[in-house]
Amino acid sequence: MIRARFAPSPTGDLHVGSASTALASFITAARVSGVNVLRVEDIDTPRVVRGAAARIVEDLHWLGLGWDEGPEAGGVFGPYVQSARTDSYARAIEALQARAMVYPCDCSRAEIAARTTEASAPHGDELVYPGTCRDLPRDREMKRPPALRLRIPDDAMVTFEDGVVGAVTSNVSTQCGDFVLQRGDGLYAYHLAVSLDDLAMQVTDVVRGRDLLSSTARQILLMRLLGARAEEIPRYTHVPLVLGKDGDRLAKRDPRVVVRELRAAGVPAEAILGVLAKGLGIVPDASPRSAKELARIATLPFSGEPFCYDDSALA
Repeated sequence: MIRARFAPSPTGDLHVGSASTALASFITAARVSGVNVLRVEDIDTPRVVRGAAARIVEDLHWLGLGWDEGPEAGGVFGPYVQSARTDSYARAIEALQARAMVYPCDCSRAEIAARTTEASAPHGDELVYPGTCRDLPRDREMKRPPALRLRIPDDAMVTFEDGVVGAVTSNVSTQCGDFVLQRGDGLYAYHLAVSLDDLAMQVTDVVRGRDLLSSTARQILLMRLLGARAEEIPRYTHVPLVLGKDGDRLAKRDPRVVVRELRAAGVPAEAILGVLAKGLGIVPDASPRSAKELARIATLPFSGEPFCYDDSALA
């Protein structure tokens, strides 16, 4: 059975870009009577906005994008809020430490940037960690509270079939290098939390935005290192980002993009879903449709083309 999850971070109110991803995830499971899971990813506590999680839940309900398991509904794989799952993250790091696969790193971002420039060009917008602390003594005097990094094994090639992009092959060593599992301030890293949660919740399908495509290889690698079998690793589908009228990435500051503001202005949920469904390429036009209707008539796969959000269709 398909188990898809939508995992918003409560750093602000739900906007149409995130709603598009929520719709894609909902359709993936609902069209085949699968299970939809809602997980609140609040692990980066300094960025969490008070009350945002509750507002996101309310807006999803209003859109009709419900779930079978989640913070309200419960379920056998809870809790469904990351900040309540930190014990499992600690145990995973301990297990990797026992295999000498974790080491402390007291490099600052500026130091990494300087060394990366010397060693090689950054991979896209991301700095490739040059391994500065990899072989240093663990009991040395630290310049600052150290992060804990994963020691990437020699064979770090990962290949997976993305539901939109197709075949993707990545060498995690050259893509990002030894990545952080726990920050110097004690917060657990996104990649660790997401990987463990997807395994623990038996997620079969991860549907998310294209901006997270580069995260997938390291998450699959981490799952493997934590003992996951091939059949336990989810399938991944990275849908295109919703763009603004100018073709740039949609921002919350753009007009008429926050779902609850559209709701307050009297825009029907069906109108929003119709526009987003057309952008995802699962219906031929932007006619207003409910989430249940879309689950019944949607044609997959999702489009690989980004679409520009035009709020005039919501008038």
